[in-house]
Parts: sequence; structure tokens; C-alpha cells
Amino acid sequence: MRVRMLAAAAGALLMAGCMGGPHGPPPGSDEGGPPRPRVQLFISPSGQPFRAPPGEAYPSAAWFAEADADRDGRLTRSEFRADAEHWFKALDVDGDGQIVMPEVSRWEETLVPELSRFDGPGGGVARGRNVLDTRREGAAAYSLINEPHPIRGADADFSMRVSAAEWRAAADRRFALLDPDGDGAILPSDLRPTPAQRAQGGDTAPPGRPPRPGR
Repeated sequence: MRVRMLAAAAGALLMAGCMGGPHGPPPGSDEGGPPRPRVQLFISPSGQPFRAPPGEAYPSAAWFAEADADRDGRLTRSEFRADAEHWFKALDVDGDGQIVMPEVSRWEETLVPELSRFDGPGGGVARGRNVLDTRREGAAAYSLINEPHPIRGADADFSMRVSAAEWRAAADRRFALLDPDGDGAILPSDLRPTPAQRAQGGDTAPPGRPPRPGR
């Protein structure tokens, strides 16, 4: 009799547990709610990451404001260079005047770990047979420029290290890409949406002066 009573009690407890439902939030949710939105990522032309919570202005605006040293709403070549050189010093951890492979790995693995994951907006999408859309690969997906790796992209002589001179030359090349009319300034309205920004529904011109003719 005692054994039967214990078995009945255990069965009642098991049934109550089933009726109570699973414990804790389901996989992939935030405390039982929907998955938490991803943080917005922008990578500057020199490779500096900027982030912003979902719903806030896309962080390209934060980069522009930081690089615009005199706050006149225009990025000149000298300001663009200064911004690039500031980031070069941050990457050159040992201060030897060049960025070497361990410092490149630090950028890839620590400073912009999102690029090593496969949950970005593209990750390299084929546009046609044997054609890879690099505009959605690596840093290019979060950048104003189609350059999947801005650090290695500055290594002009393929020496596996980037000198200060190579870095400045890369900055000048990138400035020219963002200033196609050659008037010596980049405006907020010149910042086209990145592929990641478009994927989030942000395919709109940033605030500021109207886009230049033909752009």
C-alpha cells in the first residue's frame, strides 16, 4: 500500500510539472521575449569600429563628428588624414611606426570580432556565376568603401606590415573615393548607406545638405 501511495504522489508531481510548462526562457530569446536586436556596426574608412544600439542614428554619424575636428560639418583632407593617423597609433600597439601581423590579428579578433562571425548582412554573396560580391564581404559590409580589410588593404608592397607612409597613402586614396568631385571636402550628405545599414532598412540619405548633383 505504501509503495502504491508513493508512486501515485510521484505521478501527480510529474503531471503538475508538465502542466507548468518549461522552465526559463526558450533558446534564442531574451528572458522569454523575442531575440535581442543586434548592435549597429560601422567601420570607418581606416578600419575603426563604431557601434550604436538599435533605434539610434547609424554610427557613421559618430565617426564623422569625431573626425570633423573644427565642427564645421565638412571633412577636409587634413582632417581625414588626422583621423586615419590617430587610428594608426591605436593599432600600432608597440609604437614602432608600423602595423605588423600580431597587431592585425588584434584588430580582427578583438577590436572587430563581428567580422569573424557568419551572422553579418552578407559574408560574400555571389552575384553571378563565379562572381563574388565583395561589397558585402568583411569590413566592406559595414563601410563606406568596398574594401573587405582596411588594414591589409593599406599594405601596398605586400610585405605583411603597414608603414606610416603606406597608411597615409591609403588615407589619401580613400579620401579621393569619398570626394569624387574633388572639391576637397566630404559632407554628411556624401555618406551613402552601407550594405549593413540598407539591410536594416536605413537606405536613406543622412541629414545635412542635399546630395551633390549626379550622386
